Amino acid sequence: MVIFAKNMGKKGILLVNLGTPDSPEVGDVRKYLDQFLMDERVIDVNIVNRTLLVKGIIVPFRSPKTSKLYKEIWDENGSPLLYFSKIQAALVQEQLGEDYHVELAMRYQNPSILSALEKMKAGLVESIKVIPLFPQYASASSGSVIQLVMELVSKWATIPPVSFVSSFHDNELMIETFAGNARKYQPETYDHVLFSFHGLPERQLLKCDHTGHYCLKKDNCCDTLNDTNKFCYSAQGHDTAKLIAAKLNIARKDYTVCFQSRLGKEPWVQPYTTDVLKKLAAEGKKRLLVFSPAFVADCLETLYEITVEYHEEFKALGGEHVQLVESLNDDPKFIKALVEMAKA
Repeated sequence: MVIFAKNMGKKGILLVNLGTPDSPEVGDVRKYLDQFLMDERVIDVNIVNRTLLVKGIIVPFRSPKTSKLYKEIWDENGSPLLYFSKIQAALVQEQLGEDYHVELAMRYQNPSILSALEKMKAGLVESIKVIPLFPQYASASSGSVIQLVMELVSKWATIPPVSFVSSFHDNELMIETFAGNARKYQPETYDHVLFSFHGLPERQLLKCDHTGHYCLKKDNCCDTLNDTNKFCYSAQGHDTAKLIAAKLNIARKDYTVCFQSRLGKEPWVQPYTTDVLKKLAAEGKKRLLVFSPAFVADCLETLYEITVEYHEEFKALGGEHVQLVESLNDDPKFIKALVEMAKA
């Protein structure tokens, strides 16, 4: 007599990060930026205006400049973001064991979400859990990943159960990892602490306010997470910062939540990190400790924008040092957090 196991297939776990060019050369950077910025959730304007803006202005002019920046952080392991993402996926697979099938994908460029899903399909997984590697939910990041996965899987003849982790901004192990990374720098010896999140246009926050009467209607509307703003990227970011600061006993007056990587002239989420640097320098602050809690792996925004650009900018303003707190990377606590999310 043959006895069949109740669940014969493996559970699929798809980890998805933002993406990176295949190389730092201009051609590959151009392909990456084109795919990234043509995403309707990233630049959320009509297709005609988006095409003219991206293909006619941004990509042609930005690609050579961005290529030079990528060359500054590219090393023997290639793209730091892809390198650490691969390690994260491998360690999660190792800890989950043979009952799970873990795949890594990038929302833009390679390895693609399509290729990762096809491997899961060929592996006959019994279910798929998608974990976008963005702690705070934003339509332009987690939302974009979730939408694409649903579009692709919807075309399958047989669709397994699919679930998503839309955010993990308050994950205890993630918070402890960031705090642990900071302790080695002795936060109490710095003049001020910054929590610098990747920026978003204000209009994208407004779109997420389904009440229509809360977002940006009063000062400090993101300072406290509540039922009305619980899906807001900025509010989740403020909550992440508050939790990390509490772990390190950093008083509210001693840290600032700010936003970097602004593109274009329209209003983005504020305050801008560059403006905060000017303000702190004017106040006589000399040494700054900077977290970038929107990223789970070090990348261009952390290794160059903060470590090089903001450091040089702050020194030019009269400051002395900007110290980056490294990202989560391959820290065992963060790997444990991902494993627990996968099993939940």
